[in-house]
Amino acid sequence: MDEYRFRSPEQYDQLHPTGGDGTRCVHAGLPAPVPGAPFLPGPVFAAPYHLDPWQGPATAPNGYGRPDNPTRRLLEAAIGELEGGDCRVFASGQAAITGLLLAVLRAGDTVLLPADGYFPVRAFATDTLAGNGVRVLFAPTAGPYPSFDGVRLVLVETPANPGLDVVDLRALAERVHAAGALLAVDNTTATPLGQRPLDLGADLVVASGTKALTGHSDLLLGYLATRSPELLDRLTAWRTATGAVPGAFDAWLAHRSLATLDLRLARQTANAEALARLLAARADVSGVRWPGLPDDPAYPVASRQLRRMPGVLSFDLGSAERVARFLDAARLVAAATSFGGLHTTADRRAQWGDDTAAGFVRLSCGVEDTVDLVADVTAALDATA
Repeated sequence: MDEYRFRSPEQYDQLHPTGGDGTRCVHAGLPAPVPGAPFLPGPVFAAPYHLDPWQGPATAPNGYGRPDNPTRRLLEAAIGELEGGDCRVFASGQAAITGLLLAVLRAGDTVLLPADGYFPVRAFATDTLAGNGVRVLFAPTAGPYPSFDGVRLVLVETPANPGLDVVDLRALAERVHAAGALLAVDNTTATPLGQRPLDLGADLVVASGTKALTGHSDLLLGYLATRSPELLDRLTAWRTATGAVPGAFDAWLAHRSLATLDLRLARQTANAEALARLLAARADVSGVRWPGLPDDPAYPVASRQLRRMPGVLSFDLGSAERVARFLDAARLVAAATSFGGLHTTADRRAQWGDDTAAGFVRLSCGVEDTVDLVADVTAALDATA
């Protein structure tokens, strides 16, 4: 699949005057070159830093590791460049999204969340936000949406995880802002190379960097991005007060991994397209969802909005027992949760308490050779038919 086919070259240059995706990923957030220094400086492991004995922390940006860290600042600059806003990174995606909800919402506020989004966020809303006096509403990603009158914050996840529905962000932002509300977009599945919600009218972007953004299945990370100084200050203060910061080594690993994001996503998208077509053609597989399939319900919006399709798809094998047999038979598909890594994985979401069918599978495509992956999935399905 041509990952740029949904944007003309002229549109792409206007959106990204500093170069293409690969160029931006390789150079994002790097300091100016210094002879004898590495391209990406090593992680700074420090809790306290030396202070000026007379003026204290006023003379240097680093005073204590919880509010700030040089390695963390470089990563935030890099993700900010890709998302098109100012970024703050968190210890995990869940820390970022719960930090957003708790920092922005107060007792008496109303929040609208995706009914088909990441299950732990919905559980947090009903268990914690509602207990704090926040009115919690839910709506499917693809709609219909209720009136936004009186709503303080609308959070959408698009493409949704795990169902992969997509919402028109420009149209939604117009409605949300007309009602005086804020729009936050969970960009985990798409990544900033798949879509830039701030360009489409969102006030905030939140995402898990644990998944495709860093892509090596070796760290936990979350982030928030915005173009609003007021929101940035509020989120920064919340993070400092709660201490939900990533360690220096995780921040360094994440920045290192960004350089290959364009390459990884290209192969993952190609693999997802091949597997989606394979699965859709089989009578023993149902409910295949991938926004890049022309007959997928999300395709009309996704083909206009996404710059590239995700490397994640979903389908149903009918029962938990058949999913287990499929995973036993597969050589290249590992049973694991999360998504976006180098290795192809499959996750039966119902085993985590998610409200999906027993045989529902979210499959995350890795970077294996497409022909090998198609052959392996075909053989594993045949063995369980």
